[in-house]
Amino acid sequence: MGESINRPNFHIGQIPIYGDVVHAPMDGYTDSPYRVIARQYGSAITYTEFMNSMDILSNPLINKFKMIFSEVERPIAFQVYDEDPVRIIKSCVFLSQYKPDFLDINMGCSTPTVSSRGAGAGLLKEPIKIAKIFNQLSNTLTIPITAKIRLGWDDAFKNYLDIVKIIEDNGGKMIAVHARTRQQAMEGQVDLQAIYEIKKHVNIPVIGNGDIICAADINKMKFITGCDAIMIGRATVGNPWILARREIASVPKSEIIAVIIHHLEMMVAIYGEFRGVIRFRKHLKKYLQQTIMLPVNEIRLFMNLKNKDEIISLLNKYY
Repeated sequence: MGESINRPNFHIGQIPIYGDVVHAPMDGYTDSPYRVIARQYGSAITYTEFMNSMDILSNPLINKFKMIFSEVERPIAFQVYDEDPVRIIKSCVFLSQYKPDFLDINMGCSTPTVSSRGAGAGLLKEPIKIAKIFNQLSNTLTIPITAKIRLGWDDAFKNYLDIVKIIEDNGGKMIAVHARTRQQAMEGQVDLQAIYEIKKHVNIPVIGNGDIICAADINKMKFITGCDAIMIGRATVGNPWILARREIASVPKSEIIAVIIHHLEMMVAIYGEFRGVIRFRKHLKKYLQQTIMLPVNEIRLFMNLKNKDEIISLLNKYY
């Protein structure tokens, strides 16, 4: 029985992965404090915010906070985006010196400023570039190379089965699939059948992503698609308990407050008091909205606070 408990759910290359729920990489959110909390509540792997390879090559200090991580966050992926294979390859080689466990190529971002330049989901229209990126990185680096993709550019250009096969054939070790097109962005229902097809089409792990807002959604996606793990994005912000398949109504308020304070203290430790509090506000707002469920006028009181002790004092006053 002990052996089955310790058996990995799947592997990314040679890296054993224990667990079947993963937080999604989200720009502006998935920094080290967020990832520590996510890992604490069951995220099987962690991802950095995505990094522009042009920034990595021209001014690495732009991403210094994105590259900070602690050992408890392992296995961790640095995620990179760009439309130029040469820059992606060079930036990944550069990032490998910081010892991430694997590197992830973003081919899922639908934001117009990214995808319209041919990066993120824009790369899905360039299968030759994708083949070059994965082939060269897989033959240059010893750590696994993975991808996060969408189903295609739009409904008329869904090429996900071709793309996942190219990734696998050129050395990619895992694929996370946001089951919408670039045109859909975050609108419309995710296509669970597409994730199922991808899982049947390749022999590397497949992670399903999209529209997970409660534990039942996790189980539904896994049952229908057969994917190796479920990736959750927006629903984890302010509610890391979803990663543990816990409904927020069952979480004691004392635990919620303790997590909020721990998160805040980590933010201040990394960014300093002023920047840490400012950057924490978007997390705090979600905690107060989604877990404590404060009314809007009371949330505004917290949003006007400027230092850690004021926030902690007001939290303790409420609870």
